[in-house]
Amino acid sequence: MNTSVIEVENLTKVYKGITAVDQINFSIKQGHCFGLLGPNGAGKTTTIEIMEGIISATSGHVKYYGQMASSDISQQIGIQFQHTALQDFLTVKETLDLFTSFYQHTLTHKELIELCDLSDFLDRDNRLLSGGQRQRLLLALAMINDPDIIFLDEPTTGLDPQARRNFWQLIQNVKKKGKTVILTTHYMDEAEQLCDEVVIMDKGKIIEQGSPHQLLKKYFTDIFIYLPLAQVPNELVLEKHWQVVGERVEITTNQVESTLLLLIEQQVSLDGLHVKSANLDDLFLKLTGHALGAEIGENK
Repeated sequence: MNTSVIEVENLTKVYKGITAVDQINFSIKQGHCFGLLGPNGAGKTTTIEIMEGIISATSGHVKYYGQMASSDISQQIGIQFQHTALQDFLTVKETLDLFTSFYQHTLTHKELIELCDLSDFLDRDNRLLSGGQRQRLLLALAMINDPDIIFLDEPTTGLDPQARRNFWQLIQNVKKKGKTVILTTHYMDEAEQLCDEVVIMDKGKIIEQGSPHQLLKKYFTDIFIYLPLAQVPNELVLEKHWQVVGERVEITTNQVESTLLLLIEQQVSLDGLHVKSANLDDLFLKLTGHALGAEIGENK
């Protein structure tokens, strides 16, 4: 049974009468990737900044290894901030040299370069890095002191799909080293790929927590089938109470084979057929009544 390395108990943060984080509780097991999920404004960044010791809580507390968090924790954690400025006119290698000088104990450059896949651009000026390369360097800087716990705050925001997936592999590599990863993200596919356990936050509160598999199994038994609207007769849509979503018909069923047989019997073309299981985006919509894409300012 995995040991809890972090315990968050009744954590609350209030700014000028606005409750950004509202009495939340969770624990994080050693070697797990733990996700704080929700839209901007949910309180994720505020929560993670309290855990990192950057800001103080209004009430409640954070424990590391069963002890109240103190300034000493900075030697045991690594942080990849959502927005980090890199020194201009330094190469990637020179940046690693600079940050290595800040710590007594560090990983070797060889280990960092291999772990974060930096070899192709070691001599490149920081100003010339692509978004994906920049994030890989920032991950290396977060790992430079060989921390037991790594905080990643929205690490793939703004990256293209391929760069995001490349970064996911790096996080998997970090996990394989036995590190504990705390990830904030508003990308639900990212959480499903990486996280052993998640908490879903909305308006400062935790509205659900558990493993992605457990949560989806708890709330969904059906499969979604999509077909172009033009291919499905109106009377069939109305009779079966299927839903029209844009230019598609959405069929919700727990009997995929019989539903497909019905469509074939009705001579409905299956061109463009798409079958999808529920994901965390669907869960968030079900729990909150609104989609995750709403971008509002992070409560801080």
